[in-house]
Amino acid sequence: MTTSPSHPELTLDDVSRVSPALAHYTQSTIVGELWSRPDLSPRDRSIITLAALIARNQTIRMPHYVNKTLDSGVTAGEISEIITHLAFYSGWSNAFFAVNVVKDIFQERGIRADQLPSVAPELLPLDGVAENKRATSVDANFGAVSPGVVMYTTDILFRDLWLRPDLAPRDRSLVTVSALVAAGQVAQITYHLNRAMDNGLTKPQASEMLTQLAFYAGWPCVFSAMPVVKDVFAGRGI
Repeated sequence: MTTSPSHPELTLDDVSRVSPALAHYTQSTIVGELWSRPDLSPRDRSIITLAALIARNQTIRMPHYVNKTLDSGVTAGEISEIITHLAFYSGWSNAFFAVNVVKDIFQERGIRADQLPSVAPELLPLDGVAENKRATSVDANFGAVSPGVVMYTTDILFRDLWLRPDLAPRDRSLVTVSALVAAGQVAQITYHLNRAMDNGLTKPQASEMLTQLAFYAGWPCVFSAMPVVKDVFAGRGI
């Protein structure tokens, strides 16, 4: 298991002293099988796993998986954007807990703040037709319930955050759906999984995302999400 001088971690020997069976499943199934399954790249698996850990505020394994994510080809800038994105989708405090871990790893690897994404980059092009349709629907449904939420959803999330260029739209969607599944937020999965697939996520990749999340978020979260995912697939005729 990868360790970090600033964040000492449990070893498999530590786990074996408490639960030999857990150590066995970790080594044989997660290390030996899960991460080498073919329908997702190690890069995608790293993004999914890191998103789940941040969404669930599970920092004990975060140093290992942040290092694994960097080693799989995800850039420091992309990790920075994942944390920023999940502040909105999992809460500011969860993002700050992740920052507390990642700042030391960036320092250990010589990654400086001036190498990270700009506060105000040139944004990706906006699909005005689709965004106006989304905004109109949300305003009609919820404008009288919380105009502040509706305003920030349009102005900050969909006309700013989602257009930041240092995390590709497909990966940003992958982060979002992974976090929703991991947090048990099934009501939001339909919209965001459709958006993910519009952004290039394939059915085999979406299916394998659930397999990865079963181990990192637990079977109940994944089984709660599967009927929604099934309906999305059926609605797209796939």
